[in-house]
Amino acid sequence: MRRIYPDIQDNPDIVQAYAYPVDRPWLRLNMVASADGAAWLKGRSGPLSSKGDKRIFQTLRGLADVVVAGAATVRKEGYGPVPPRDWWAEIREGRPEVPPIAVITRSLALDLDGDLFCDAPSRTIVITCEAAPYERRKEAAKLADLIVAGEESVDMRQAVAELHRRGLTRVLCEGGPRINAQLSACDLVDELCLSISPLLVGGGAARIQNGEPAQVTLDLSQVLEEDGVLFCKYTRATHGEEGAQT
Repeated sequence: MRRIYPDIQDNPDIVQAYAYPVDRPWLRLNMVASADGAAWLKGRSGPLSSKGDKRIFQTLRGLADVVVAGAATVRKEGYGPVPPRDWWAEIREGRPEVPPIAVITRSLALDLDGDLFCDAPSRTIVITCEAAPYERRKEAAKLADLIVAGEESVDMRQAVAELHRRGLTRVLCEGGPRINAQLSACDLVDELCLSISPLLVGGGAARIQNGEPAQVTLDLSQVLEEDGVLFCKYTRATHGEEGAQT
């Protein structure tokens, strides 16, 4: 892997390249897309990925306090608990060995008997709203840390504030496109990490944001490359990256 922007460097330190800013909450989106903007191929993001993308994916998880995903992504991608990695020991010093998964869901249509809830080293978080079925809320509360944010739908600002209140301020969101769009519409996105796969897909796949309109001005802060895949990091134009830490 090499960095091609803002400078040229072979084998950059990936952990340092994606370090979070110091002393402030930060929410980053991590997505992969085809060269023509498709967020999945045959219904899943995996076919768009690469060895380099997987390496960065694991690094971002290791750096995060919490990994956020929408229920549709959890179901489609077959989410389980985040597995521990020996090489995370240093970057997770003083924190649990793995970040919890936080699932955003209005309907609570989740497999509460699955590994994500029954075999997670860090207790899974479920973020829902008052309109969610009451009995499902009771069941979810037995197996997960339940956050109720909003009335008819999940209030993203309240949801993120509740994560911060739990000390989970380095937030990594892995989508899907509708969750990304809602976060952007609420002006909550600080950074986008986008892997661009050298494929043309076409068809009806969603973009990395799909749903609510938003306009968030970004600065291109970094580009890495490996095997023709571009790994772009964009940050909000109003934020700098001074004082980053692991």
